[in-house]
Amino acid sequence: MNQARWVELQEPLIHREEVLVIPDPYFHARNVAVVTGAASGIGRATAIALAVNGLTVVGLDIDENRGRETGEAAQALGGRVLFVRTDLTRDEDLRNSVLQAQKYGAIKFLANIAGIQHINSIEDFPMERYDRMQRIMLRAPFYLSKLCIPQMKTSENGTGAVGNMSSVHGHMVTKNKPVYNIIKFGLRGLTQSIAAEGEGKIRSFSVSTGFVKTPLALKQIPDQARQREITPEEVVTEVMMGRSRVKEMMAPIEVGNLFVLGFSHVGNYLVGGDLLFDGGMVKTY
Repeated sequence: MNQARWVELQEPLIHREEVLVIPDPYFHARNVAVVTGAASGIGRATAIALAVNGLTVVGLDIDENRGRETGEAAQALGGRVLFVRTDLTRDEDLRNSVLQAQKYGAIKFLANIAGIQHINSIEDFPMERYDRMQRIMLRAPFYLSKLCIPQMKTSENGTGAVGNMSSVHGHMVTKNKPVYNIIKFGLRGLTQSIAAEGEGKIRSFSVSTGFVKTPLALKQIPDQARQREITPEEVVTEVMMGRSRVKEMMAPIEVGNLFVLGFSHVGNYLVGGDLLFDGGMVKTY
């Protein structure tokens, strides 16, 4: 893949006209949405989209500099994202982040989006990497849900919602991504478990997409090329987009808009369900 093609695959900027805006009685500054992975990619886009919709957003990430850039980007579009530096592998950080979020209003929504990736076979997979991925991408969403749900129950009308970032890899698997596959299936299980206990008032949903123009997706291209012994361009066209009927990666804001929809009154019947926006990767072949 030549340099010009790589440039095309850089994470795109977010413009206000791209943000889905839904008038909703709970979308106001006294209600808080907690968003993980807010420093980049889907987490940043979701934080900005929810802020543009009038919520006070508390963004969590370990990258303080880029996290604050998210706040600046939201402010430029008329929204408010407050950043709390959080290491999702540390329980004390998770507890602190929720305590900080409570200072800004009633916690109404939680978006578990943060993710990392490691490409390797089961037999060669380093267990310390397994443990780190599990803590960031499955244990932290569980613990944050545990911490936030009681806050939702004491909020206006006792309602709230948890949105979890799953993937096509929560529906099907690809080789050399065993832990990512396991976690994304696990997030769908967490989603349905929250919904089962929520009695229709605390909703939960997952979002499953194919490949999105994020640092997480773009950085794995060289590893995929090396392990499959193909070119980076072939990774994009044949591996990433090969099963998709739509041959273009999604933009992060397109995914962020799905969280807006799911948290809004439009998603009132989205209880334990999964928003599969994958260009046909899973259901067509």
